[in-house]
Amino acid sequence: MNNDTRPIGLFDSGIGGTTIWFAVHKLLPCENTIFIGDSAHAPYGQRSKEELIALSVKNIDWLLENNVKLVIVACNTATTNAIEELRSIYEIPIIGIEPAIKPAALSTKTKKIGVLATERTLSSYKYAEAQKHFPDITFINQAGHKIVQLIEEGQIYSKEMETLLREYITPMIDQQIDYLVLGCTHYPYLLPILKNVVPENIQIIDSGEAIALQTQRILQTNDLLKTDGLPGTSLFYTNKDVEILQSFINGYGTAEKIDF
Repeated sequence: MNNDTRPIGLFDSGIGGTTIWFAVHKLLPCENTIFIGDSAHAPYGQRSKEELIALSVKNIDWLLENNVKLVIVACNTATTNAIEELRSIYEIPIIGIEPAIKPAALSTKTKKIGVLATERTLSSYKYAEAQKHFPDITFINQAGHKIVQLIEEGQIYSKEMETLLREYITPMIDQQIDYLVLGCTHYPYLLPILKNVVPENIQIIDSGEAIALQTQRILQTNDLLKTDGLPGTSLFYTNKDVEILQSFINGYGTAEKIDF
């Protein structure tokens, strides 16, 4: 078995993709990783498809310059709007993130699922196609306007954030959802607040664990695993507020600011 020490690359529109990094690192602690947060261009959720493709290409090119062996598009918006184009451009394995509606749809009792995501994710062709696989399910979709911006500013526990979440989620609760899908990699950081907003009978789902498992499968299938048993190194970069990124990955590495 080959010992491939090249890093796994991850990118996001900002710090949200670190939720995916945590899931990957938990499952694959021996793998080296490089994370880049494109916070200077956040939020991605209000950008055009053409912009999203161009930004994703820029991010992947930067990761390839740093010799990554696999790329995780740790951003729902970039995945749902650009993943097919990216896979046609690059030969390297590329893993995307989509709202985890399948596990929710397979488990729901009320047949009503709430999905909180960015506007571009919810309006994407890829997401519309995913919903068609479950014609008996009612998806109550809500764009999380301003949520990513507040998280990027370090305002997770602000009064404004809680007010927004109650405004977005209360109508879902009133319609008897029993699952809430977090369709943006930033949103798992809201779990402490969501516990004050969402009743205990509603299950909250995100994509982190599923993406980590998919990463493991792709590495195994392509003989790309790092097999020396040594702990992996983790590098974190941003093109905006290094202090914000550092606060989210504190204890797991040192964030650095770069121009890209």
